[in-house]
Amino acid sequence: MSKTMEPDLHEPSAGIPRPSSQKEWKHPSDHWMRGFILDNRASLGTLGVFIVMMAVFIVANPTVFTTWYLYRSVLTTLPVALFVVVPLVFVVTCGEIDLSFPATMGFASWVFALVVQAGYDPFLGIFAALITGTLLGFLVGSLVVYGGLSSLIATLGMNFLLRGLIQIINEGKSTALTSLSDSWAYTIFSSQVLGVPVQIFWAIGFVVLSAMLYNRHRFGAQVRVVGDNPDSAQQMGIDVKRVRVKVFVFVGIGAAIAGTFSVMINFTWWPTAGDGYLLPVLASVFVGGTPTWGGIGTVVGGAIGAVTVSFIQTGVVAAGLSGFYVQFFNGLIIILSLLGHKWNQARYR
Repeated sequence: MSKTMEPDLHEPSAGIPRPSSQKEWKHPSDHWMRGFILDNRASLGTLGVFIVMMAVFIVANPTVFTTWYLYRSVLTTLPVALFVVVPLVFVVTCGEIDLSFPATMGFASWVFALVVQAGYDPFLGIFAALITGTLLGFLVGSLVVYGGLSSLIATLGMNFLLRGLIQIINEGKSTALTSLSDSWAYTIFSSQVLGVPVQIFWAIGFVVLSAMLYNRHRFGAQVRVVGDNPDSAQQMGIDVKRVRVKVFVFVGIGAAIAGTFSVMINFTWWPTAGDGYLLPVLASVFVGGTPTWGGIGTVVGGAIGAVTVSFIQTGVVAAGLSGFYVQFFNGLIIILSLLGHKWNQARYR
């Protein structure tokens, strides 16, 4: 080979023109699929648990789990949980906890029921419920942030206080709202389209918007920074107290929406509305991959966790087991999910 054709090893490679057809070499770890898996390992882990669980249920009773009626019944009530699970991801990421949302659901839905029972338009009732949830969320957040109280104790106390107030005033009596079935509010928010409950579409939209708020908006970034290191967040110019109050307000709004949907589904308001959601909702948040120490979380994982928890009771009974097995499987799924997330902890922390 002549010298003119030999490459100059001392000359920088930047000066050598590259053929346009030559692709830039990338390390296998830079592949988009690997990056997607690493960024969403918590959500994908929860999805894996759900798929395995459903496979077991289908094998146990394929007749029941291949019919649409079972899934329609789950999709009818699942949105109520989703409207609370998603805001709680923000609260836990911020390093707090809110145990007052069941009573907020009951109180806000009670206001909705009072407005509808008085003969006003249900849309006005929905607006009143949202205002009530916002105010209650602000009250709870103020007690925790400005009152300097522990979020665990303060929100638990508020849950008992609000529930007791509801029971004292109503004396345990429910309110039937049969007129809801003829309203536009019911048609828009709680009817069915081709056999699919409409409320699941609203819940999916809520999850998508919340995920964008959490991952793409300044507020979500502030929530993660505050949960990770409040002192650093303060030095960065973030109003830490305001952010902490906002996440409690968000829970109040979500609880109000959930309570309103529960009333429109059943056409009845009960003084115990929301009570049964405390443990399943909290389990959904942690099963979904949001850890307890703050700073990180996953909205999509929380939604998948809610789906998983919602199918446990239905799946256990449909599989032919008695209702006594429900709590056992609840605990089993929660522990297995948490162990899986614990294994991933050092990698996505």
